[in-house]
Formats: sequence, structure tokens, C-alpha cells
Amino acid sequence: MDLAGLLVFAGVYFLAVASPGPGIAAIVARSLSTGFRRVVPFVLGIAAGDLVWLTFSVLGLSVLMQSFHGLFLAIKYAGCAYLVYLAWKLWTAPVKSLEDQPPMSGEGLRLFFGGLALTLGNPKVMVFFVSILPLVVDLNAITPLAFAEIVALTTLIINTTLLGYAFLADRARRLVSSPKTMRRINRITGGVMAGAAAAIATRG
Repeated sequence: MDLAGLLVFAGVYFLAVASPGPGIAAIVARSLSTGFRRVVPFVLGIAAGDLVWLTFSVLGLSVLMQSFHGLFLAIKYAGCAYLVYLAWKLWTAPVKSLEDQPPMSGEGLRLFFGGLALTLGNPKVMVFFVSILPLVVDLNAITPLAFAEIVALTTLIINTTLLGYAFLADRARRLVSSPKTMRRINRITGGVMAGAAAAIATRG
């Protein structure tokens, strides 16, 4: 794939990733409440979901995805349910400093699959890879090398963008020292995360 084509894809994809939506709201909410480190697996799951959709689109599986609409609907609601669970955990969590939080252990894997399920069922992501991507990239003429280049760009753009949001939210969290304020932040961010789940669940 030529440089101009890659730059066009990178620009369009970055705008799609960086535009505010339920996924970014969930990332910022969790980073504000639990810190940067504990949001990384969630971001990696979201990135993996984008790569799955990219692969489906390149392989021409759009028709198959539509045929298994019920399966993706179930994945969508599973991701939303996990967001609601995280929102409840944030709302009810006792206020702790970042240093007092227990190690993630198995939580990291659950967060990864939560981010993956959320992305696989997110209509915004579906629309980009099924409808917008073919307008930017000629999927019928794509070569293995071009696919590898797009995968590399996708991985770089989504991880740096979403982790950037998470990092900024973490910096903002570290400026807060009052337990009362932190409890309020936990409840606000829990509400934001629940709202993100509702937004995804109600989109067609």
C-alpha cells in the first residue's frame, strides 16, 4: 500500500478513535477511579476488538457478520453488562490511594475480555470497519503486506490514543487528595460508565 493511502487511512482512523464515545468515556472513568495501570488491559481488549473487525472486513466477512447478527448482539449486551458491573464496583468501592490497591491478579484478563466484548458489539466500530473502511482502502486489492501495514498502524493509533486519554485522566486523579472528593469522583465516573453501557446498548 502506498504512503498516501496509509496516511489517509491513519488520519480517518485516528479521528474515529479519538472522537468521544462510550468507549472513551469508560476508559476515562475507570482511569480516574482506579489509576492508569488498571485500565491498560481494558484498552488492550478494545484494540484487539478493532483488529478482529479489521480482519473480518479485509476477508470480506461482512455478509457473515450480518448473518450472525444475533451472536454479535449477544456479545454487545455482554460487554454492556460488564460495563454496568464495573460501574457498580466504582460506585460502591471504598476510597483507596493508588498505593493501597491490591494487585490485579485475574482482573486483568477479565478487563481485557470486557474491552474485547464491548468493541465487538459497539455499533460505532462496526460502522467504521464495515462501511467507512472500504471507502478509504480498496479491500479487493489489498495484499498481505498492505494488511500487515494497516494492522501495525491500527495497533499503534488505537493504543497510543486510548492510553493517552487514560494517562491524562490518571494525572488528574493524582491531583486529588481529599477522600470525600475521591468518593464523589468514584460515583460520578461509575455513573458515566453506566451511561456508556446504556448508550451502546440502545444503539442499533
